[in-house]
Amino acid sequence: MSDQAPVIEIRNLHKAYGDLEVLKGVDITAPAGHVVSLIGSSGSGKSTLLRCANLLEDSQQGEVLFCGEPVVWKGAGAGRRPGDHDQLIRIRTNLSMVFQQFNLWAHMTILQNVMEAPVTVLKRDKVEVEEAARKYLAKVGIGDKCDAYPAQLSGGQQQRAAIARALCMEPKALLFDEPTSALDPELEQEVVKVIKDLANEGRTMLIVTHDMRMAADVSDHVVFLHQGKIEEEGAPDVLFGQPKTDRLRGFLSATVS
Repeated sequence: MSDQAPVIEIRNLHKAYGDLEVLKGVDITAPAGHVVSLIGSSGSGKSTLLRCANLLEDSQQGEVLFCGEPVVWKGAGAGRRPGDHDQLIRIRTNLSMVFQQFNLWAHMTILQNVMEAPVTVLKRDKVEVEEAARKYLAKVGIGDKCDAYPAQLSGGQQQRAAIARALCMEPKALLFDEPTSALDPELEQEVVKVIKDLANEGRTMLIVTHDMRMAADVSDHVVFLHQGKIEEEGAPDVLFGQPKTDRLRGFLSATVS
């Protein structure tokens, strides 16, 4: 075992929208080089948990740690917010998010999309960033689409561009929020292949997915959320092969059918 602190650690996290309690005391750990997949029915809290990890959503209780460093909070309960702006920016830029709906800038070429954040947010050298952007676009299999605009690409190509954009930030971890759910089955496999390749490279990833086969193939650890709580978790072969709870058995049966 390594003494290295997990890239992402969440302890006893609570999140509510008004009276609706979405997360009810959740613990998640994503060690360096590990892939953790979050599965569960719609409304179970998966995407909210991902957004709380990236500090896109404010939680009301619990701790969020990045590489062993706890997030500094100000206020409490519904008024709790991150209290250190520099820390907030540093954590967000080190946890690159890939969304379900690609979120590419329509007026920019694919190359410009991938370069934008490293140049404007991280203030990196433009020539160096362009070299990296071209490398990552080639890595995800669309190196020939640098000068195309998002509307000229298929959904699978756009999602791969979004992954290249996330990689170009050189993050400590990648966060995927249902990366294949907006895609047709044949385009979905293009994106799944890229995610598998990244997993094989030993990249740290936290993935919200409805694709049980991908979760089984790429994950070191799978977490099944139900109504804002962790119902069951473990290694994928155990979780999918020998589910312990009726809720997980029912979920997997419904998903497979």
